[in-house]
Amino acid sequence: MTADPRPALFTLTTGPVNCYPEVLSALGRPVSYDYDPVFQRFYEDLSLKLQRIMGAATVPVILQGEPVLGLEAAAASLVGPGDHVLNLVSGVYGAAYGGWLRPHAASMAELRVDYDRIITPDLLRQALRDHPRTTIVALCHHDTPSGTINPLAELAEVVRDHGALLLVDSVSAYGGTRVDLDLIDLLVTGPNKCLGCPPGLSVLAISERAWDHMKANPAAPRGSILSVLDWENAWQAGAPFPFTPSIAELNGLDAALDRYAAEGPEAVWARHARTAAAMRAGVKAMGLDLWAAEEAFAAPTATAIRLPEGVDETALRDLMQRDYGVVISSGRGETFNRLVRVGHMGPTAWPMYAVVALTALHGAMSRLTARPLRLGAAIEAALAA
Repeated sequence: MTADPRPALFTLTTGPVNCYPEVLSALGRPVSYDYDPVFQRFYEDLSLKLQRIMGAATVPVILQGEPVLGLEAAAASLVGPGDHVLNLVSGVYGAAYGGWLRPHAASMAELRVDYDRIITPDLLRQALRDHPRTTIVALCHHDTPSGTINPLAELAEVVRDHGALLLVDSVSAYGGTRVDLDLIDLLVTGPNKCLGCPPGLSVLAISERAWDHMKANPAAPRGSILSVLDWENAWQAGAPFPFTPSIAELNGLDAALDRYAAEGPEAVWARHARTAAAMRAGVKAMGLDLWAAEEAFAAPTATAIRLPEGVDETALRDLMQRDYGVVISSGRGETFNRLVRVGHMGPTAWPMYAVVALTALHGAMSRLTARPLRLGAAIEAALAA
């Protein structure tokens, strides 16, 4: 079944996500010349604001492309011919990252779990005992195609005890849940998820240890779109940019950071968690199953719903958009046509959006399955969560 294209009234996907009104307004600011001293001072102030809000040890690097750029650049810059990498795989994106890590490393091993489960500290300790030469551990914090979230703080302690560097993809978790950088050496995120910006920038928080490691890496890119090192000092007013920065997106990031700070990070995290709890409660009360093997594995920034036997995800999402104006995300790779995902990121991380998603899900699902689905119970459970 293919629905007629209809504009979405509610974009409840895992990305791109809706932008905050403050961000949309900031995108309309004048586009400055990048070597205008006024813009260079703005860029320095923005970089320092980002450092304060993130609690980063050094000034974060802003790369001028959506976070896929940041992830590939981090792999190419941090991993060198003397490194032995352990890639932690709990989902499609974690597995795919191995393709960017492997070509740069002396060796790469993987720790894999089923895609409805998470990496635990005990599993990681054993993997490091099995691979004692590991110098870099790579982790996808929230593997979005599965809607699961790994216990970052606990895993970071295990990596630090081993003496390795920790490289983290927190693109779809940062800003929607607590992320402490103390034990993380290189964290890649972007403002286009939980901070409510359009795709267009990558943000890299880098420890002193990681900077030293990149500078000692003879294969780290220079003069390349993938270079992190080229941007080390670009935050300083008067320093040259490696190439033209994305002025409009930087204006949007500035507004997003101001909004995040004004609401308060803890308050932002809390409403993401409340929205996810409401969605999960409604899904279960409706009679459907979460994808995560245990609810504790489910992320606060997305809910993955296991599809009942015989329900086609494309048909389901088409009906939701055509008849209810609600757009949600499909699975990816190995999770495609096995689940659908509702994003709780940025402007849509409010419990009422869970009610909207549940209503559309019930209406479309009821036409595709003979299973009795309880909408009233779902709404009641969501509002009580």
